[in-house]
Amino acid sequence: MLFGTNNQMHGTLFCFVWQIAMIILFGVFIRYDEESDTHWVETKAHDNITSDIENDFYFRYPSFQDVHVMIFVGFGFLMTFLKRYSFGAVGFNFLVASFGLQWALLMQGWFHSLDPQTGKIFIGVESLINADFCVAGCLIAYGAVLGKVSPVQLLVMTLFGVTLFAVEEYIILNLLHARDAGGSMVIHTFGGYYGLTISWVLYRPNLNQSKRMQGSVYHSDIFAMIGTLFLWMFWPSFNSAITDHGDGQHRAAINTYLCLASTVLTTVAISSLSQKTGKLDMVHIQNSTLAGGVALGTAAEFMISPYGALIVGFFCGIISTMGYIFISPFLEKTLKIQDTCGIHNLHAMPGVIGGIVGAITAAAASESVYGKLINTFDFTGDFKDRTVLTQGGYQAAGMCVSIVFGVVGGAIVGSILRLPIWGDPADENCFDDEVYWELPDEEEEHQESIPPILEYNNHMIHKQQDL
Repeated sequence: MLFGTNNQMHGTLFCFVWQIAMIILFGVFIRYDEESDTHWVETKAHDNITSDIENDFYFRYPSFQDVHVMIFVGFGFLMTFLKRYSFGAVGFNFLVASFGLQWALLMQGWFHSLDPQTGKIFIGVESLINADFCVAGCLIAYGAVLGKVSPVQLLVMTLFGVTLFAVEEYIILNLLHARDAGGSMVIHTFGGYYGLTISWVLYRPNLNQSKRMQGSVYHSDIFAMIGTLFLWMFWPSFNSAITDHGDGQHRAAINTYLCLASTVLTTVAISSLSQKTGKLDMVHIQNSTLAGGVALGTAAEFMISPYGALIVGFFCGIISTMGYIFISPFLEKTLKIQDTCGIHNLHAMPGVIGGIVGAITAAAASESVYGKLINTFDFTGDFKDRTVLTQGGYQAAGMCVSIVFGVVGGAIVGSILRLPIWGDPADENCFDDEVYWELPDEEEEHQESIPPILEYNNHMIHKQQDL
């Protein structure tokens, strides 16, 4: 059953009531913007626009498609590595994303685009991209608690996560005026530390009772690799989706493309060197190969140069892979953080690296390289007198804001999720789809007769013989 035997009615009612609330709130606040409204014809005539090709839809929709696939396919399949939790990985990813994007359109609209005269939020294709970005932060956090929480807990976690995201995004992008096109700080650093802190608060000392379910099998790793490839291919679109049209968007795609390629080679090398046999660990290939895309999010549109993008990817491959080998076991054993997917190594650490790279690159900017700084850093209005050194400081401040929101927000939300009312699985039933899903009959009939499978792939507990 979707929400478990004892909490099925509560979970179903929650979804039903929430969707009715969304219908009411959208009816009150949400309207089409001028480029998606039927009055676009009049807008064209008024602004002397000669062709529909100037509509933002034709600039942004290809990127929106790519980002949307990353959210629903990339993130979903990346989490299918657990041998008995594929339904939960893809299915609850689907649920969380659909739930969160509606709330995100409202929250981001209230903070960023609420019309003071009409009290309405006007949305277009860029609003949809930003909503997907907001949901990405919550899906990152989901990776830390994958298999250990109930669907209702996930929805509560997303409700607060989207709210916190909208606030920290407003502070970083609007008040501090930091640049973060690909969301190294706003999305990955926040989502990473939000999920890690929740996982810390929800620590399960007896989680080893479900150790038999924590590993992967051959086919589950193949499915997870599908998610990796979708994310890897479309990450240039993710980092360039909301940058300014023209050279900024073009440069962001090139930089991300190169950074990701560099990360793959470094990850493969470090993964092989870390094993006594010289073989590759699929955990590293599935995850660390993506770290470069995370780390280049903030500086993607900056003049970091092609070789600079390769350098960032090079170091991210090393740091992320070493994180899976050494830091993840330390976090679980010493800090009591049970990070199912290793989001600390894929999102949190690379997000911080991205914030640092963005701050240094911004502080080092010059008119000889950038031309007019206003074109990249938007030094207008209240920020017209800002220098690049000051901008670098605000970039660093933005990173700190994202960490604080992630840690403090995660501690508060984690405390709420600890209440014994959410129907979370027992320790011995974690990482098992049977708790919340109707499984095919043949699975239920023969699961006891399936011979034990070597658990060679565990995201949380590194094999001692490989240390």
